[in-house]
Amino acid sequence: MSQPQQLPEILEEGSEINIVCHNNPDPDCLASALALGRIAAAAGIDEQRILYSGDISHQQNRAFVNLLDIDLKPFDPTTVQNRKPDSLLAFVDHSIPGENNTVPPDTAVDIVIDHHPAEDIDARFVDHREELGAAATILTEYVRILDIELDSDLATALLFAIRSDTLDFLRGAAQEEYDAAGYLHEKADQEMLRQLSTPSVSGGTLDAISTAIDNRNITQAVLISHVGRTTERDALPQAVDYLVRLEGVQTAIVFGLVDDTIHISARSPDARVNAGSILKKAFEDVGSGGGHHDVAGGEIPLGIFADYTSDDTQLLDIVEQVITARLVAELNLPDEKGE
Repeated sequence: MSQPQQLPEILEEGSEINIVCHNNPDPDCLASALALGRIAAAAGIDEQRILYSGDISHQQNRAFVNLLDIDLKPFDPTTVQNRKPDSLLAFVDHSIPGENNTVPPDTAVDIVIDHHPAEDIDARFVDHREELGAAATILTEYVRILDIELDSDLATALLFAIRSDTLDFLRGAAQEEYDAAGYLHEKADQEMLRQLSTPSVSGGTLDAISTAIDNRNITQAVLISHVGRTTERDALPQAVDYLVRLEGVQTAIVFGLVDDTIHISARSPDARVNAGSILKKAFEDVGSGGGHHDVAGGEIPLGIFADYTSDDTQLLDIVEQVITARLVAELNLPDEKGE
């Protein structure tokens, strides 16, 4: 029996399902959650909740939620701590409690469907495929094999998610991505796909990208920059996507301060550099970091810089020095003295 055929057996044990997205969910996570909710409904689960922590600040992600009318609810840890015995907990596009989510560590998870590098995934049902470019590709396979009704909204969500996570099939796309896209294309709303692909950009995002451009520093084809303090968390991946295209740059890393957390985003087309491994090793003792070899991210609680929070200028200077120093050391780059 294939994994898609095994999933309904788990779902039939539940009266409800809590599908927890990772922090600040993107289209891949949201579309995967939407698809799993449809699969759960087909298995007889009447109540499906899609939960998230953080913010949906990226203009594309906001458009995705609004145009597809996805019913999202804020995640409350008590939801999983006090859930009924037949209440299922599922992760899509992430896999470990407490990592890129606010689920308490050691929480029992029923279902994990993910494509990000991870170790020691513990759940009753796990489909973990690092070789794929999007979790939505896995869920498309499930929809297809389980003969779930594919309406325009679900097809559009899954197709856009695959396109988004693979940069229109230019990054990490496997044959399965092309097969899934071919299956989804006929039912997808092409006008909605166009709207999702061209959302408006906020002034805050534009300012953050401009700051990252101004602060860039390039050493041996590695660009490191920061956006200072911003309210636009999703400006970081947009800035790093822009800067990695700069001539002569093979690896780009951008960080910034959002509320009480330092966020980091990295891109590396250079096959010699594993961006996920770099961020994990550089910051695992003070926060979290990881991802694929070419796309990665990290978060560091501001607590380690608590002594400097009274002076924002000083705080930003300290953050810049410490984060840059750790990245330079992990990438084995010469410091400012050339050492």
